[in-house]
Amino acid sequence: MLLRLVSILMLLAGCAADDRAPADIAVGDGPPARTIYAISNGWHAGILLARSDLPTGLLPEAADFPTANWLEFGWGDREYYPNPRPTMGMALAAGLTPTPAVLHIAGRAALPEAAGKLEILPLRISEAGLRRMVERIDAAVERPAGQERADSIAPGLYETSLFYPAHGEFHLFNTCNSWVARKLSWAGLPVTDTGVTMAEDLMVQLRSLAVPE
Repeated sequence: MLLRLVSILMLLAGCAADDRAPADIAVGDGPPARTIYAISNGWHAGILLARSDLPTGLLPEAADFPTANWLEFGWGDREYYPNPRPTMGMALAAGLTPTPAVLHIAGRAALPEAAGKLEILPLRISEAGLRRMVERIDAAVERPAGQERADSIAPGLYETSLFYPAHGEFHLFNTCNSWVARKLSWAGLPVTDTGVTMAEDLMVQLRSLAVPE
């Protein structure tokens, strides 16, 4: 049984690799023109960008946050991530068995400040890289056939945030943090999801890429 589970997880790890950007994705992109942010609370990483930087026609769910100037995106297990009181059993189930996913969108009036375990890294990317990354985030939203916007399925972790159904399956080799790593690779940043499970596995790659503000 254990061998079968490991085999399934290794197969799914290969499937997650299908979402990795090609190594030469940023060739011909032009100079960095936009600043995005990687945000981590020490456990979970996300992507934060200015609402004004959203390409037209992508992520229509942003309309659910009319007063937000910033939008934060995270991905994770559909049972564990939205639960305000997650249990160890839920955490084990999420990590050891492939489970459905959610996308967490948080609308923020202002850019948060790093404090305590909260770490925020500014990253510069090209216009083309920004569009590719947002296209991949947009494609992660699971929308009903014929419906332009997904309906939220749970309140978010913050006062102005919501959970939406998402494509993909969460498991030990496809975590919230490896998902963020792959999306950043589509932005043209030299990061990899290989070996990324915890937030620190990703942030250690990003610190050398961060730019002063």
